[in-house]
Amino acid sequence: MDRRSFLSLAAGSGLVTAVPMSARANPAPIASKARIVIIGAGAAGTALANRLSMRLQGASITVIDPRSQHLYQPGLSLVAAGLKPAKYVTSDTSQWLPDDVSLVPEAVEAVDAEAKTVATQSGQSLPYDYLVLAPGLVLDHDAIEGFSLDLVGSHGIGALYAGPEYAAKTWEAASEFTETGGLGLFTRPATEMKCAGAPLKHTFLIEDIASRAGAAGKYEMHYLAPQSALFSVPIVAEKVRMLFGARGIDAHYNHTLMAVDPGAKTATFRKITRNGESGVASESLETLPYDYLHVIPPQRAPEFVRQSGLSWADRWTDQGWVEVEPDTLRHRRYPEIFALGDVAGVPKGKTAASVKWQVPVVEDHLLAALSGQEGTAIYGGYTSCPLITRVGRAMLVEFDYNNDLVPSFPGVIAPLEELWISWLMKEVALKATYNAMLRGQA
Repeated sequence: MDRRSFLSLAAGSGLVTAVPMSARANPAPIASKARIVIIGAGAAGTALANRLSMRLQGASITVIDPRSQHLYQPGLSLVAAGLKPAKYVTSDTSQWLPDDVSLVPEAVEAVDAEAKTVATQSGQSLPYDYLVLAPGLVLDHDAIEGFSLDLVGSHGIGALYAGPEYAAKTWEAASEFTETGGLGLFTRPATEMKCAGAPLKHTFLIEDIASRAGAAGKYEMHYLAPQSALFSVPIVAEKVRMLFGARGIDAHYNHTLMAVDPGAKTATFRKITRNGESGVASESLETLPYDYLHVIPPQRAPEFVRQSGLSWADRWTDQGWVEVEPDTLRHRRYPEIFALGDVAGVPKGKTAASVKWQVPVVEDHLLAALSGQEGTAIYGGYTSCPLITRVGRAMLVEFDYNNDLVPSFPGVIAPLEELWISWLMKEVALKATYNAMLRGQA
């Protein structure tokens, strides 16, 4: 399939969906004076703001976010492999919001769910009738002893999650490894995380580039994860394990990165060993040398969420994800509050593709509530990961809450095959779909 045929397939199948909602069959706007506050102008918050703007007449829609830049986060793995420049993932936050949506460029200090108010850093108190939490998550770099972001790009250290500048610096460190070789360590955190396939993508890409660059035959790569499998979906985990084996990447399970010594170029891991007969686990520390180290820190809900009383009390207690019903994303104790994207406390769904499926569900239930009705839309946990395995090859992995594969193109794209068309979906079509989603048009 050539590029033109691919784009025709993508457009015809709905992958690149950019049809304005005004051009579709769309119900008449709902008249409402509701005060709707959305915390976060990332993918989820922006997409919902646009959709609500088109569906409501007279409502007050306010988005709160201190960031002037919007980040296309799916592109960070491409920047960290030298395949895209840092500017590929950045745009102005304000350019994506409609004129009738107010943007408050501040950080949130607190949410009072009883008083139905949001307090900002400057001391503003914004009342709401409905609140949508979509602030993303926090990268807890301080949890790793000896690590700080100013190390990225030097001492052989990379950290692509921290943003475009750091993704570009990650490539500076990784590119040296691909030319000179040595020992590469690739990590992931013990917490839930956004795009759990990204650590694998970076590992695969750097190995592929190194195999064709100056380091060919002179490198050794290790993937160290706190989990007991390489991916949460068993069939995908087995496929990744086979690919790692074929490419000489050693997988180490039950290893959590605890500390970095950049001067000595060593990384210390907490290692959990289980006795096969008794099942009793023992902990020990293991310090390994490295020439290249990719750091992905623990990830948690923002502090204001954890202090608001809106987090789960009996799960993810060290992370603070919002306590919502998994099928509606509505808070279990405060029905006027919803959560979207990374901060939502659901078993799957911390990807941009998940947001595309989550936003219409929240929209449906919020609009139904404004009309005195019950929403009917259901989120089944759809999550998509274009899992890059080489430059020019990827697997289009799509799954749900039940870990069932739910391919969008059955019979056309095999989800566990390394295909050029799946690479194009990541490298070409995904951003077009993402931008349409931001506009409320996908």
